[in-house]
Amino acid sequence: MLRLEAIDAAYDGTRVLWGVGLEAKAGATTVIVGPNGAGKSTVLNVVTGLLRPSGGRVLFKDEDITRLPAHARPERGIAACPEGRRLFPQLTAEANLRLGAYTRRARKDADATLARVYELFPRIRQRARVKASRLSGGEQQMVGIGRALMARPDLLVLDEPSLGLAPKVVTEIFETIRRLREAGLTVLMVEQNAYQALRVADYGYVMQEGRVAKAGPPDELLDLEELRRSYFAIS
Repeated sequence: MLRLEAIDAAYDGTRVLWGVGLEAKAGATTVIVGPNGAGKSTVLNVVTGLLRPSGGRVLFKDEDITRLPAHARPERGIAACPEGRRLFPQLTAEANLRLGAYTRRARKDADATLARVYELFPRIRQRARVKASRLSGGEQQMVGIGRALMARPDLLVLDEPSLGLAPKVVTEIFETIRRLREAGLTVLMVEQNAYQALRVADYGYVMQEGRVAKAGPPDELLDLEELRRSYFAIS
């Protein structure tokens, strides 16, 4: 469904990605792990259109979307929950959710999609009329993921969904990701919690210093020695 080919990228002339290639297959959960500063979130910025690569191509459903602006990608089927959620704090949980259904593809089925989101996150149904600023971190993360789902995406992009959350909430979030995968949604996720992420993944990439250091099925990447080498450059 999604393929990155030889992606180079930079911020203000400082290069952060070197020839990155990866694929997120339809109906699968693909995880990108690695240490801070490895370029993981930059890859997602390229996928969502927030950063235009200086080299390489982004293909989605076999179409070159490298130059497609970020605001046009949800209509094509790409929706994201960014790191830190970025909710509108003075709007209610439900108002934040409904903002995700602004595209033509999502608008007509917004009520049905909202009902599905509430099935995934029953706690948010109970907190629907509460302002986002008054929600717990875990509840905000649920709203952030739910808002992305309101766009009815073919590809859901998640950036650090467990960041700063209590262990019990982290378990809930990863259980939801597993359920989405079982329902056939394609998921591309960046996550610091490599072990939790790889347990719900079909395929993974380990990044180091702006490059893909290793790729393979979860069973291979969960090898402690290999992860230590990729995370901490221990030979």
